[in-house]
Amino acid sequence: MAAPAEGCSEPAGREPRLRDTPEDICLEATANAIALHPARPLLAAGDVDGDVYLYSYSCTEGENQQLWSSGHHLKSCRDVAFSQDGQKLFTVSKDKSIHVLTVEEGRLETRFPKAHSSALNCMLPIDNHIFATGDDDGGLKVWDLRKGDAVLEARQQEEYISAMAVDGNGKILLTASGDGTLGVFNVKRRRFELVSEPQNGDLTSVVLLKRGKKVACGSSEGTIYLFNWDGFGAASDRFALRAESVDCMVPITDSIVCVGSLDGVIRAVNVLPSRVLGCVGQHLGEPIEQLAVAPGGQLLASCAHDQKVKFWDISALGGLVVDDYRKKKKKGVPLRALSGKAAGSGEDFFADLRDEAEPEAAAAAAASDSDGSD
Repeated sequence: MAAPAEGCSEPAGREPRLRDTPEDICLEATANAIALHPARPLLAAGDVDGDVYLYSYSCTEGENQQLWSSGHHLKSCRDVAFSQDGQKLFTVSKDKSIHVLTVEEGRLETRFPKAHSSALNCMLPIDNHIFATGDDDGGLKVWDLRKGDAVLEARQQEEYISAMAVDGNGKILLTASGDGTLGVFNVKRRRFELVSEPQNGDLTSVVLLKRGKKVACGSSEGTIYLFNWDGFGAASDRFALRAESVDCMVPITDSIVCVGSLDGVIRAVNVLPSRVLGCVGQHLGEPIEQLAVAPGGQLLASCAHDQKVKFWDISALGGLVVDDYRKKKKKGVPLRALSGKAAGSGEDFFADLRDEAEPEAAAAAAASDSDGSD
């Protein structure tokens, strides 16, 4: 198996310099998934060939390094995630298997060869022993490594499970699905709770915001749907971005998310009041596959179809103040650059930010915002 290049670095021959962000990591195949270690500067990537890589990354030029690679999956690796203690790396694949690797050596520690009856699509560690997996046909399983088996199995959604999130207590598990629904499961009691009404398009991502009082779901049609905690049956609000889709989404602060889209642009979005804040970075027209935030929330990593992992400085996002008053944007104004490497766009992203809620829904959203946020 050929090893990928360690980084897209400039020619040697001069003293290494300190950069604002690590250099790009160049891969030999498109990465479906990336994950950043919870405590150390380590990045894991899983690609369409089924290979998994672990890199160390650094803001010092030329110091990104591949530490190990694993080729145990027979088909595309769909998702990767570090355990909460950072000692294990979970990977899931189109070949229906789950692998648990040691972070230090990349040694295959545990393998579930036929974990689901369908190809696996995503996984989420819940604690150091419990994790959840979702497949292409809407199947969900919650596993306990101590028992070596699934402790909860359900198939309540009709299409693929695209993403999952869990509350701070590790009790309520949320699943976004390609059928447009949000699923709710009680991990502690090992049971299905409910499924939401279907939204327009596939739900592609799910994150918790506003101290866990709001849930945001991205959709394949470029809309972000908001749900109140304990009100998962129907969305409480929605707003649309000028983006072909919202393919992935990660929380940066309690109100700000970064979203990746088919157009290759990574947007920073404030939720309630809903605003596109600007562009964090881009992959020049290549669809964004996944985003990951480094410990401390200062650095964002992204992977896309250009076979690169890129890093972006997001340290400025935490200090942004968003006014309730929305100024009218002039047409042709480029998307505001929020990092040194972010390029402005000539497209009018701001003017096409649409609030699709009816007046009554907008009033309700304003009321829920005042109740559920600072």
